Amino acid sequence: FVVVSVEARVRLFRSVGQARVTAAMEARATRRVGSLAGHLVSPKELASPEKSAWHTTPCDDGDSLASGALVLHPDVAAALASGTAVVALESTIVSHGMPYPANLQMAREVEAIVKARGAVPATIAIMDGVCMVGLGDADLERLAVMGTDALKVSRRDIAVCVATQKTGATTVSATALLAARAGIKVFVTGGIGGVHRGGENSLDVSADLTELSKTPIAVISAGAKSVLDIPRTLEFLETQGVCVVGYGVTEFPAFFTRRSGCDAPCVVNTPAEAARVIKATVQLNLGGCVFGVPIPKEHEAVGGTVQAAIVKALRELTKQKIIGRHVTPFLLKRVRELSGGASLTANLALVKNNAKVGADIAVALAELARDDE
Repeated sequence: FVVVSVEARVRLFRSVGQARVTAAMEARATRRVGSLAGHLVSPKELASPEKSAWHTTPCDDGDSLASGALVLHPDVAAALASGTAVVALESTIVSHGMPYPANLQMAREVEAIVKARGAVPATIAIMDGVCMVGLGDADLERLAVMGTDALKVSRRDIAVCVATQKTGATTVSATALLAARAGIKVFVTGGIGGVHRGGENSLDVSADLTELSKTPIAVISAGAKSVLDIPRTLEFLETQGVCVVGYGVTEFPAFFTRRSGCDAPCVVNTPAEAARVIKATVQLNLGGCVFGVPIPKEHEAVGGTVQAAIVKALRELTKQKIIGRHVTPFLLKRVRELSGGASLTANLALVKNNAKVGADIAVALAELARDDE
């Protein structure tokens, strides 16, 4: 028998562990290259000068590309390859959440905020049947001008939108799915969907909630939209095993207001703390997590006006028997009209604040990943 010292065994285990980690990283890199090589771009698309730069690997002029794959903006692909922080952004807020041209200005400002905080923005949408992770300014403007003429694409709608080569703006569920498929771990939005009021009878529950239970991504939001049943939304998230975190607050925020009357299950106070929660969630394969970031105090004054508008809009919703995917766009539009634009001002403020927090968290997460290398 050969006697091996404790120190020698420790060195051996570390060596074997490092070899396994290296092998896993190489395998992951190989899969990523394969995924990039399968991006969906038609030969006609590739011929256009503005799209030719979107290729990150040779793809036989598009002849061998698989339908339904992702196309990454060059900046996003480069950032993911280098370990730079990337922040996913949804596009439904651009097409359905605000009127033109305020929506375009908001989208550009949010992307600029993410860049200024050291991360790369990746607005996600489906353009002419192509799943795009990161939009050029021309596509961003086109989507903003289309407004509600663009399809509203949830997870269930992705395949049809791709197959019919339509243009669609992605909701939280679709954005989370596509972002995670691209390898992005942080996603900023205004507010998540949830259980609609009366949902215990209608079973109207947003696909955002079930998506978060299985997709490894952190959603940075101002909580659930205040037109929803927030207590039931939190109960549903708990049932689905989704980690819900208050960012700097002990009470889960309610979109336009900092208070919902519902305690946050747990609290973090810094980007580094949030990053550690995300890292643990991903490593343990627990699905996604939600961070509730309250609207800045200076913009909460309009909360009372907006809340009164919400109550009236909900009455109109019931009277007109509006259901399904049309509920949220109707409510947001009516609340904006009834509040005299106050809800739009508050919405812009909270989205920009979420972008700052989300970018800081993404940068902290990227630093954690570098420390592990």
